[in-house]
Amino acid sequence: MSATSATSCPLPPLLAPEQEEQECSEIHMSVLWYAGEFAVAYYDTEDCSVYFMPDTPDSEGLELLQKVTGEVHPKCIVTSAKQDQNIANFLTNLADSDSDKGKIEIVLFPNTDFGLEVSKQRILSRQFPFIPSHMTATEKILYLSSVIPFESPLMIRALGGLLKYLDRRRVGVELEESGIAVPVLAFRKFVVLETVNIDQDTYSVLQIFKSDIHPSVYKLSSGLKEGFSLYGILNRCRCKRGEKLLRLWLTRPTRNLTELNKRLDVIHFFLLAQNHETVLTLQDCLRNIKNVPLILKRMTLSHTKVSDWQALYKTVCSALCLRDTCRSLPHSIELFQIISRVFTDDLQYIASLISKVVDFEGSISQNRFTVRPNVDPTIDEKKRRLMGLSDFLTEVAQKELETLDSHIPSCCVIYIPLIGFLLSIPRLPNMVDKSDFEIEGLDFMFLSEDKLHYRSARTKELDSLLGDLHCEIRDQETLIMHQLQAKILERSEVLNSVIEYTAHLDVLLALAVMARENSYCRPHFTQRHGFHIKDGRHPLMELCAKTFVANPVNSGEATRRIKIITGPNSSGKSVYLKQVGLIIFMGLIGSYVPAAEAEIGAIDGIYTRIHTRESVSVGLSTFMIDLNQVAKAVNNSTERSLVLIDEFGKGTNTLDGLALLAAVLKYWINQGTQCPQVFVSTNFHSLMQLELLPDTPLLEYLTMETHQDGDELVFFYQIKQGVSTVSHAANIAALAGMPAKIIERGVEVSELIRNGKAIKRIDHPSKGDQMEKCKAVVEKFLNLDLDNPNVNLEEFMHKEVLPSAASIL
Repeated sequence: MSATSATSCPLPPLLAPEQEEQECSEIHMSVLWYAGEFAVAYYDTEDCSVYFMPDTPDSEGLELLQKVTGEVHPKCIVTSAKQDQNIANFLTNLADSDSDKGKIEIVLFPNTDFGLEVSKQRILSRQFPFIPSHMTATEKILYLSSVIPFESPLMIRALGGLLKYLDRRRVGVELEESGIAVPVLAFRKFVVLETVNIDQDTYSVLQIFKSDIHPSVYKLSSGLKEGFSLYGILNRCRCKRGEKLLRLWLTRPTRNLTELNKRLDVIHFFLLAQNHETVLTLQDCLRNIKNVPLILKRMTLSHTKVSDWQALYKTVCSALCLRDTCRSLPHSIELFQIISRVFTDDLQYIASLISKVVDFEGSISQNRFTVRPNVDPTIDEKKRRLMGLSDFLTEVAQKELETLDSHIPSCCVIYIPLIGFLLSIPRLPNMVDKSDFEIEGLDFMFLSEDKLHYRSARTKELDSLLGDLHCEIRDQETLIMHQLQAKILERSEVLNSVIEYTAHLDVLLALAVMARENSYCRPHFTQRHGFHIKDGRHPLMELCAKTFVANPVNSGEATRRIKIITGPNSSGKSVYLKQVGLIIFMGLIGSYVPAAEAEIGAIDGIYTRIHTRESVSVGLSTFMIDLNQVAKAVNNSTERSLVLIDEFGKGTNTLDGLALLAAVLKYWINQGTQCPQVFVSTNFHSLMQLELLPDTPLLEYLTMETHQDGDELVFFYQIKQGVSTVSHAANIAALAGMPAKIIERGVEVSELIRNGKAIKRIDHPSKGDQMEKCKAVVEKFLNLDLDNPNVNLEEFMHKEVLPSAASIL
C-alpha cells in the first residue's frame, strides 16, 4: 500500500549540510517523601519539558525511588530541608556514590518553598508559551488542570519547589536578561509501573549497551560512542528522537502485555510484503523530523536562526506527509489511528504560516530572518525604495560632482547602515594631512581605503527623506518574526505530539527492518510461567560467527524450572545463557526475537551472575562481588523471575565453591514451583557425581555436545540432555596455544589426583638416582692415590663432592 495522498509541501532551499544540533541534556529533579509515598518532578534541558510522577507508595527502603533516579540520572536533586531519616539517608548515599554521569548534587530548600498553596500559585501564575495568550485566568486554570494532576498534593509541592529552583538557578538562561524565565514547553507524565527489574550488571553482561571511546580525535571530548551491543544493532532509527526513545525502551522493559502486543502489531504490519512501499515512504518522511524541542526553546528566547526555520518547516511538512499516509492505513492499529487524530490541522496552519511569511532564499543569502513580499506593505515599500536606490544615488552623485572642484575626477554617493548616506571622493595626491581633507560645503567624516567620506547638504536631505532603510526593514522583519514565533508557540502542543509519535513510529520501523534482515519471529506472551523457544539464536553472536548453531529453550511451570548445564570450556555454555536472556529481553521491549518460534511466560525480573564487574572503587574482592550478585538473585527473585548463573563458586576454594553452589540450588529446589526459572552452567562435575542435589522434576541436566576425534576435540555447540563428566581441559589448553610439555604434565598430575596416587616432583631426582650418584663419588674417592703429591683434594671436593651433595640436599 502506498501513500498517494500525502500532503506535499515545497521544501525550502538548503543551507550547506551540517550536523544536526543536539542540546546537551541535564536533568534537574525535585523529590519529596511523606507518609510512605513519594513524588517526583524533573526538568530536562534537552526538550525543556517538565516530567512529573504523581504520589506513589514505596517501601521504607525506597526501592522504587532508587529505580527512578537510576533511569533518569539527575545532575541535581532538590528537596525540602525538613525530611525524615529514610529520605535523608537515601540522598546521602546517592550523593556519595559515583556513576558514569558524575556525582549528584543535593540542594536543600526551606520547607516553606514546598508549601501546597505556594506551589499551586507558582504554577498558575507562571506564563507558559504553549498556553494561548487570549485565555482568561479561569480558562488557564482549567487548561492546566487537564494536564497536571492537582489532586496529587505531594507532586504539586515537588513541582512548585522545582519551579522555584529553576528560577533561582536560571537553568539554561544563565546569560540571558533577568526578565527572561526558564522556558517550560510541555508537561509530561513519567511512568515506571509494570517495568521488569534488571540491574546494571545484567545490562553489562548481556551487552545491551556498550560504550566505546570514540575513535575520532575531534570527538574525544564528547566522550563515548555506542559499541557492539543490542542497542547498536537495533538502532536503525532515522531521527534523533527515535534513537532516544529506543534507548528508553531498552532501559524500561515492560510486563504490560497490551503495550507489547501493540508494538508487535505495528512491526507485523511493516513486515508484510505488500506494505514495503509504505515503509519506504514513512522512512523518507522521518529523515526530515528535526530537533523541534531545541527550536521551540530558541523561539522562547528569541534566538531562532535561519536553519531553525528551515528545520521546523521541513518537520511540519514531513509530519503532514506521515499523517496523510497513516490515514490511508488500517485504523485497527492504534498507532496509525493516534497519528491520524493528533496530527491536527494546526500543522497545516503552521506550515502555511511559515511558507507565506518566511523568505527562505532571502534569509539564506542575508543570513537573517527575512519576510516574503506582500506580507507587510510598509516593508515592501521600503524594500522597493532600497532596490531603486542605486540608480537614484548615481544621479545624486552626478549633481554633487558638478558642484565640486574641477580637480576632483569622480565621486559617488553610498549608503552605510546606521550611518546613513555619504559622499565618497577619491583621495588626491596633494591630500596628505587631515587639514588637506577639508572641502568647503562638506563635513569630513572618515578616510577608508584611500576614499574620503563626507556629508553634504544633499546626503543630509537623503537621510531625512529616506531614513535608515536597512535598520528599519530589519526591525520590522524582526517584529514580524516575534509575532510568527508567538503564533507557533501557541500551537506547540501539536509539535510535541509530532515528536512523541514520530519517535514511536521510527523505533518500530527500525525494529521491523532488523526483524526482516535477520529472520526474527514474533514472540507470543502467556501468563503461564516458563519459556518455549525453538531454534533460538544469540542476536549479536550470529552477526560475528560464520555459522551459528541454533538451540531450543524449554522451561515449564512445574517441571524443568532449574537447568544445570555442563560441558567443556569454549563449548558455548555462556553464549547459551546470554542467548536465553537476550531473547527474553527483546520480547519484553516489544521486538521480534531471533528464533523460529518463541513463547514467553510472565517475567518480573532478570538476574545474572555471568561476568564479574570488578572495580577498585567498590572495595570488594572478586568473589565478594560474585556473592553479591547471587545474593541479589536469591533475595529478590520470584516465581516469575529469570536467573542466569555462569560458573559461580570458582573464585574460592573448590570445595567451598561447590558447597555454596549446591546450597543456592537446594534453596530454590525447596521452593518447589515457586522457584524462579534458573539456568546454571558449571564445571563442578562433583555436583552430579556426589548426588548433592535431590532427584526432582524441577531439575533438568543439559550439556553441550562435543566429540573426541583422536587428540582433537570437536565442538557441535548443540544443547542436549545429559551430564558431561570430562572437562577436556587439555584439549582446550592446546587450542589456546599452551606448550605441549606443560599440557602433558597437567594431564599426568590430573590422572594421579583422580586415582588417588602421590604426585612425584619432576624437578627432584629419585632416591635410587641419588644413591647411584653417591656410589659414583665414593668410588672416585677410593680410586684416588693419596700418596701422590699431584692429587689435589680441594679440587676434588669442589668438582665432585659439593655438587653431588647440593643435588641430594
